[in-house]
Amino acid sequence: MFVAIHDLSHRFNGTDTLFEHVNYRFNQGQTVAICGPSGCGKSTLLSILAGWEKPASGLIDREGISRIGWVFQNPYGVPERTALDHVVFPLLAKGEQRRTAEHAALDTMRLFNLEYAADRRFSDLSGGEAQRLMLARAVCQRPDLLLVDEPTAQLDTRTAHSVSAVLGQLANQGMIVVIATHDPNTRDACSRILDLADYAPDSASDSDADTAEVPDTIGKVAQ
Repeated sequence: MFVAIHDLSHRFNGTDTLFEHVNYRFNQGQTVAICGPSGCGKSTLLSILAGWEKPASGLIDREGISRIGWVFQNPYGVPERTALDHVVFPLLAKGEQRRTAEHAALDTMRLFNLEYAADRRFSDLSGGEAQRLMLARAVCQRPDLLLVDEPTAQLDTRTAHSVSAVLGQLANQGMIVVIATHDPNTRDACSRILDLADYAPDSASDSDADTAEVPDTIGKVAQ
């Protein structure tokens, strides 16, 4: 099971190129951090990996990927439903019995220190609790490919450290985990790093060429 990208480049209509010539292979059992400055295309790359966005150029190979989980940066839920309902729902949708599904859901919520909030309504959760709940729901589905966008953005430092550690261990469950992040702790918890800053369009050569002409011009004037 893997996802491989070959000579991938992307830009949106009317905008500059975000990244270009990216070659990378995401393998089963790996947790990969996608890093880089704001606006470099981290979330866009997640969309391309999921198949939601078509790259401007390049190819993507997916082998053995049948279930894709996505955790957005901003959590969304049903205000009046409980936290447990949110994690249980995808399991019930697959045909599992409620009791079995609840047991699995609570075990997963425990990974993210959320079992105490099982009976709370989604509307009563804090931003950090809601974010961890979305992570628990995605993990409970056991996706082949789990895509996570800025998972610690709404968490305090202590909770962020805990969540980063859990995310770093998820690949041990047999999935591919890809995390777009600015958080150095999350990055360090991952087994591999893909830095999109290394694939930014290179305009340095043009600048160097312009600069190189300056001394010659000055020399001619001096003569």
